[in-house]
Amino acid sequence: MKKLIRRLLPKSMRPGEVTIPVIRLQGAIMSGGGQFRPTLSLATTAGLIEKAFSFPAAPVVAISVNSPGGSPVQARLIYKRIRDLAAEKNKKVLVFVEDLAASGGYMIAVAGDEIIADPSSIVGSIGVVSSSFGFPELLKKIGVERRVYTAGKNKATLDPFQPEKKEDVDRLKKLQVEVHETFIELVKERRGAKLKDDPDLFTGLFWSGKRSLELGLVDGLGDMRTVLKDRYGPKTELRLITPPRGLFGRRLGMFGSSSPVLTPDIAASIASGLVDAAEERALWGRFGL
Repeated sequence: MKKLIRRLLPKSMRPGEVTIPVIRLQGAIMSGGGQFRPTLSLATTAGLIEKAFSFPAAPVVAISVNSPGGSPVQARLIYKRIRDLAAEKNKKVLVFVEDLAASGGYMIAVAGDEIIADPSSIVGSIGVVSSSFGFPELLKKIGVERRVYTAGKNKATLDPFQPEKKEDVDRLKKLQVEVHETFIELVKERRGAKLKDDPDLFTGLFWSGKRSLELGLVDGLGDMRTVLKDRYGPKTELRLITPPRGLFGRRLGMFGSSSPVLTPDIAASIASGLVDAAEERALWGRFGL
């Protein structure tokens, strides 16, 4: 009789059994989110995060992070949504680093009350980078004249088809310093006295998970399944939170949008997706992945 009653109870109410919601945040961090390639932004992750925090009996929310970074704004928005819900629902957050939590990926990771990495994970890169190409000489060679008309002398700043100007570069570097300072303040606020006094900590360098533990960037080494079952018991169930599926099994966006459909603008969308893919490949490539 007891066994029958136990089976009829929801898993969250069965003695000795704990259900922990898990979300996977993987990919480059880019605003908007690509139609043809998954990326991280508040728009693409908000629904998953909200759902993970909707388990009233769960003692913790587990988040897997695997990202080379990208948009600092989107990274901070994701971080803030996690922390806001953690405070609102009174939930502890455990973050587990897979291959990489670098730059904006690490900014998201510090939303965790604890950060646990694999010894071979890559962690850090607390800095800001901007990159582009310059093509003014190419235009001359192929006989193309660049014409730019602006109202406002700085509207064509850093135009890749015009010669680089020192004042434009100085302005960009000043902006980068401000964004970098915001990043540093956030890391110090979350990690506090755990951080070691190392002069390279905020220079943009990155380290293995093992070295990151020594520097105070993470709190422990291990994998999600082992750590959670050790802490909450062998019967702990990890519930992966995924986007909902449509009628024919296609993934839906977290706000109900379906998979990409053929439209007159499909060629432009594909081209945009290829650019996004190239940018993401470059982000991963910086870390040898």
